[in-house]
Amino acid sequence: MVRWRLRFFVTLGGEVVMHLWNWLVPALFGWRQITFWQALGLLVLSRILFGNLGGGGGGNDRSKCERRKSDRWERMTPEEREKFRQNMRERWCGSERPSAKAKIRPDDG
Repeated sequence: MVRWRLRFFVTLGGEVVMHLWNWLVPALFGWRQITFWQALGLLVLSRILFGNLGGGGGGNDRSKCERRKSDRWERMTPEEREKFRQNMRERWCGSERPSAKAKIRPDDG
């Protein structure tokens, strides 16, 4: 039963990708149409690069990471938090904090 479902969804996914590609891409970009096997290859490649092959675990990894960061932040003392903020300011904003009143003027050249 499980193999039948897997085979059905793989076939359906390949067909959907193929039909969407062949409907949109040649008209928009002038590229050629693709076969079912090329569509299936694109589907697998996109799942490897952008998605999760496990079928639902992609979001969990991010939430675990967010939870770890939150836990670490909560364990910091106020002094450690301020030191962290200062390090981030130096890393992303340069050594000095930009002035709120500073105006950017275009070159007069």
